Amino acid sequence: MVDSSKPIYPISVAAKLLSVHPRTLRIYEEEGLLKPARQGNKRFFSNDDIEWVSCLRKLIHEKGISIPGVKMLLDLTPCWKIKDCPPDVRTKCSAFIDRSAPCWEQVDTACAKDLRHCRDCEVYTMAMHEAQVMIEVA
Repeated sequence: MVDSSKPIYPISVAAKLLSVHPRTLRIYEEEGLLKPARQGNKRFFSNDDIEWVSCLRKLIHEKGISIPGVKMLLDLTPCWKIKDCPPDVRTKCSAFIDRSAPCWEQVDTACAKDLRHCRDCEVYTMAMHEAQVMIEVA
């Protein structure tokens, strides 16, 4: 069984799996909605990335939410709420103290320490899955 977070698909294969143009994936990356793994200048996508892009596509095309709107929704979901951090952990978390950016954009947060990529972060993947659930319910 392949680990769903392991980046195995080059951009051309990922685009084909999602029925999108590779440029679409590059736009999502430029907008900060997607962080594919890099090997040199080549992008590689995991099954989690494919699922996340599918979720983004539903938000954008089925629900009519713009890319800035999606980014705002993600910004409004605090990591400590998703992870249910106890108060003593929150007081030490820079993402809790400085709420100007989501935790995955702050490299010094308690959640992000020792993590190389957001795809390794429980909070980031939980936010991705929570967004998917919200789409399915709506």
